[in-house]
Amino acid sequence: MAMSPYSGFLPHGGDLGTARQQFPQAPEPFIDLSTGINPNPYPLPELPSGLFAQLPQRSALDRLIAAAARFYKASSADHVVAAPGTQILLPATTALLPRGRAAVLGPTYSEHVRVAALAGHDTKQVGELHDLAGADLAIVVNPNNPDGRIVPPPALLAIAAKLRSHGGLLMVDEAFVEVAPAGTSLAGEVDRGNIVVLRSFGKFFGLAGLRLGFALAAPAITTRIAAWLGPWAVSGPAVGVGEAALADAAWAQSTRERLCRDAQRLDELLSQSGLEVIGGTPLFRLSRCPAAKELFEHLGRAGILVRRFPENPTWLRFGLPADEASWTRLRTALGSRSPD
Repeated sequence: MAMSPYSGFLPHGGDLGTARQQFPQAPEPFIDLSTGINPNPYPLPELPSGLFAQLPQRSALDRLIAAAARFYKASSADHVVAAPGTQILLPATTALLPRGRAAVLGPTYSEHVRVAALAGHDTKQVGELHDLAGADLAIVVNPNNPDGRIVPPPALLAIAAKLRSHGGLLMVDEAFVEVAPAGTSLAGEVDRGNIVVLRSFGKFFGLAGLRLGFALAAPAITTRIAAWLGPWAVSGPAVGVGEAALADAAWAQSTRERLCRDAQRLDELLSQSGLEVIGGTPLFRLSRCPAAKELFEHLGRAGILVRRFPENPTWLRFGLPADEASWTRLRTALGSRSPD
C-alpha cells in the first residue's frame, strides 16, 4: 500500500481517529482533552452564501486585518498579515532568512524544529534563553507549550537586540498569549525590525478547524510573508468569522475569566486525584504522574483522550472539559484508576 504524504508528520493532540482505533471499546462520545483549544468556541455568525461561492474579497480581508490589528494591539494594519493558520506561517517565517543556524527554546511544540530543519537550517533545541543569541533564527513559544513557561518581554527584547547585531531574526509563537498575564506579548515591539510574532486564532476562539492565524511584524516583513502566501490564502468564511470574533471584546473578556476559573477547577481535580500539576496555561494543564502511561490508557478505555509525551514519560497534559457531563466523566475515570 502506498504511503500517505502525511505519514511523516509528528504526532500531536486531537487525533480522535487514532484514539478510537487504540481504544475500540471506549464509550462514546469520546472526550478530547488532548489539545489546548478552547472547548467552548465562539458562536458562529450567520454567513452569506456568497462567502462560500466567491473568491475572498480584498475589502473583506482588509477589514479582517484591521480588526486583528486592533485586537492584537499592533501599530497598524500594515504590521499584520493573515494566513490559513499559524502552521503555514512557520515555513513562511523560516524562509525569511537564508539557510543558517536555527535554535528553538525547548522543550516545546515539535513543529518548530521540524519546519526549521525542513527549510534547510542547521536546527537544534536549546534549554536556556542565552543559547539563542548566536543563532540566525531564534524561536520561542511564549507562553510555552506544554509547561506554560513565560519568558518576560525584556529578556526576549535583549535576545532580539543580540540577534539584530548579526542580522538574526526572533520568532515568537504567542499561540496561548490571549490567556497570559497582560504585557506578555511582543506585538507592540515588532517595529524593531527583526521580530515576528505569530498569533493563533483557533485556540482561544475555539475554532481551530477554521484555519486562521496572523503574523505581526514590521511592514517590510509582512509584505514578504504576504507575497509568500499569495492571493486568496484565507478563505471567505474564515475572513467573515474572524472579523466578527476579533471585534467582540465582551466575549473575549468573559471567556478569559471563564477559562481561568476552569483551569483552577481542573488543577483541584487533578491534585485531588494524586497528580502533581507542574505547569500550563488557562487552556491546558501539565501534570506529572509516575504511572502516566497506565493512566493514559485507563482514561482512553474510559473514552477520554489526553496528551502523552514520549520524551517525558511521566507527563500528561489535560485540556479543559467542555461541559458538566465531561467534567463528571473525567472525575469518575480519575477516581476509578488503580493506585500508582
